[in-house]
Amino acid sequence: MEQSIREGFGLADRDVREISSLSLAFLGDSVYELVVRTLLVERAGDRPKVLSQKKSRLVRAQTQAAMADSLREENLLTEEELAVYRRGRNANPSTTARHASVSDYHKATGFESLMGYLYLAGREERLVELVRLGLQYVDEERGERHAERRTD
Repeated sequence: MEQSIREGFGLADRDVREISSLSLAFLGDSVYELVVRTLLVERAGDRPKVLSQKKSRLVRAQTQAAMADSLREENLLTEEELAVYRRGRNANPSTTARHASVSDYHKATGFESLMGYLYLAGREERLVELVRLGLQYVDEERGERHAERRTD
């Protein structure tokens, strides 16, 4: 899709490594949300209100931070991807999330930077793979917490 946008609007190719982390995060936020919305429509097919509630749980900073943590802890990121994530995490955004810790917000910004980077680099398959792995981790964690609550 990225290449179609470039061609359709006559945009020149650009070295993605020269784009600021916050610009990558700006784009990556939308790319990640598009992946999540696509999954929900295809899998859940619920009413828009239910889809929106499910989407909100998956795109919030805490979820993105947990996904980033799992990808890092499991050593699933390449050195290049880890560098992009760290650069985004360490950027100084002018805003903060109202419902997230500063730490989670920075991790989420790093995750979004990585999503934007992979998208602009034309590596959509890798982007989808990382989202899939991250969401699996989040689902497993939710299941474990739910099981712990039932036994308490």
